Amino acid sequence: MTTHTSTVIDPALLAGNRKTLAGYQAQHFQWECRDGVATITLNRPERKNPLTFASYSELRDLFSQLRFAKDVHVVVLHGAGNNFCSGGDVHEIIGPLMQLAMPELLMFTRMTGDLVKTMRACPQPIIAAIDGICAGAGAIMAMASDLRMGTVRSKTAFLFNRVGLAGCDMGACAMLPRIIGQGRASDWLYSGRSIGGEEAERSGFLNRLVDPEKLLAEAQAWAHDLASGPTFANGITKTMLHQEWNMSIDQAMESEAQAQAICMMTEDFNRAYQAFVAKQKPVFQGN
Repeated sequence: MTTHTSTVIDPALLAGNRKTLAGYQAQHFQWECRDGVATITLNRPERKNPLTFASYSELRDLFSQLRFAKDVHVVVLHGAGNNFCSGGDVHEIIGPLMQLAMPELLMFTRMTGDLVKTMRACPQPIIAAIDGICAGAGAIMAMASDLRMGTVRSKTAFLFNRVGLAGCDMGACAMLPRIIGQGRASDWLYSGRSIGGEEAERSGFLNRLVDPEKLLAEAQAWAHDLASGPTFANGITKTMLHQEWNMSIDQAMESEAQAQAICMMTEDFNRAYQAFVAKQKPVFQGN
């Protein structure tokens, strides 16, 4: 007699590995999520919000988890006080690195690069709200974001050259020229100089300039506007913007044809059509 054993399928697989992250409890920075907009606050204002080994790895792991979050649609990244991020903590990162051998140093540099990879791989648009100092790894996190809002008093510096390192840190030589052009990127990476808010906007690094006292509110308003849109389709847009860097025009056209066909199967596409017919504004739900 044959006995058939029923297969138990993980509910997470049935749901496409989707999970909730709005209630995430951060250990090394602040996290808040309302109405699909999450705000990450680097919260060491007395030191201009530097990163530590622990905050690096937690940010990397959080952005990796965001690939599966069904209740987070846009992320705002900013720093407490009047500064964004001063980079790696001199005492808690730079000092200890002096004691490491090459294999461990490579483990560290790969880990920092993984933060950028996970920021680019998560489907949520990331808005960096930049005030004051935005230097080193802080400038890299701003670069790795999808959109950047700053103030006239913001000071962005890819300062690796000034501490005896190459400008090719965490993807800077690949990504920065695509944002501001090869010539400007060469200037910024060779000199390590501080770029004021107005120059950063003229160069295309900052999308918008706002008053410092309105920065976070304006960034969150921008995020809520994006979160009210077709968030599944927005995730596809982010994916294609990233992947098409390495494609020919023909490859990009085919990839976009496939991506758009997928989006045409969504309920949001149908909602947009029905709203148009009814002469109403569509209410997107991200599916």
